[in-house]
Amino acid sequence: MGVSKVTLSGFLLVLVAMMFSGGYGQPLVPALNIFGDSVVDVGNNNNRLSLVKANFPPYGRDWVAQTPTGRFCNGKLATDFTAENLGFTSYPPAYLSNQAKGENLLTGANFASAACGYYDTTSRLYNAISLPQQLDHYKEYQATLTSIAGPENASSITAGAIHLLSAGSSDFVQNYYINPFLFERYTADQFSDVIMQSFSAFIQGRNQCLPKLNGDAVSFNEKLNLTAQSLQSNLEGSVIVVFDIYQPLLDLIMKPSDNGFGETRRACCGTGTIETSLLCNSRSLGTCTNASGYIFWDGFHPSEAANKVLADALLLQGIPLIS
Repeated sequence: MGVSKVTLSGFLLVLVAMMFSGGYGQPLVPALNIFGDSVVDVGNNNNRLSLVKANFPPYGRDWVAQTPTGRFCNGKLATDFTAENLGFTSYPPAYLSNQAKGENLLTGANFASAACGYYDTTSRLYNAISLPQQLDHYKEYQATLTSIAGPENASSITAGAIHLLSAGSSDFVQNYYINPFLFERYTADQFSDVIMQSFSAFIQGRNQCLPKLNGDAVSFNEKLNLTAQSLQSNLEGSVIVVFDIYQPLLDLIMKPSDNGFGETRRACCGTGTIETSLLCNSRSLGTCTNASGYIFWDGFHPSEAANKVLADALLLQGIPLIS
């Protein structure tokens, strides 16, 4: 059995990937399984009674066939580019979609749900699929995989797969900052401590940069690093490495022209300030015609062009884990 590898990053664009050693073929790993929130949701919220979904125009207008899929983007997500970088010719299907069956599951599945958080109350507020529920779906997936590939092959696929988690953003932006029950009870630093407990449990089973929000993100990242180090000391045979996605995104915002971007102060959809999910729709006035020059697609999520830059940064940092 190889050494388990875990990769982590901070909130506002949180990517936490658990990489377990496997073979070195094509693709580089046998499967990619994705958990978390709207940063990586590819359609699991489409048929849920939730206001947080993206299965309508103009979402997906730059996707293949120019159709919305449930991705909170004009096109591909960072995880889609990551799948391509790893050598996959298709993307992990949304677990609750009709595509998640048969041989399509051999290379992984996507269990993410927009508005999901580490903090279970965040998920309940928006009827998102909570992380514990996503883990239950993952267990169902493992059973299905065993029936398709057989016990030995299924075990090999699971052991060699990348497990990627994006979470934390919704806990703050869609809950803590707007919920008096939370921000009057906890400081942002204290709330981070609460979230760390949920994170540990999971591992073991305005239109400008705002100093306060960025400070909270940095503080959260520091706690995530410390928690990861603590987990590594308690999980024998594990190697935990932190992926920094916060800094590459901040670099894009501060130096947009270095990567061919021209707009950092507003998003492409609508007025580019508050529109996301249902507020970002085909009648949103002011939506840009070409999102490639925009870092943000809507008021919360990066554009496809920005996701490509972020995915490349993630790949460069992750090379030691797959080489």
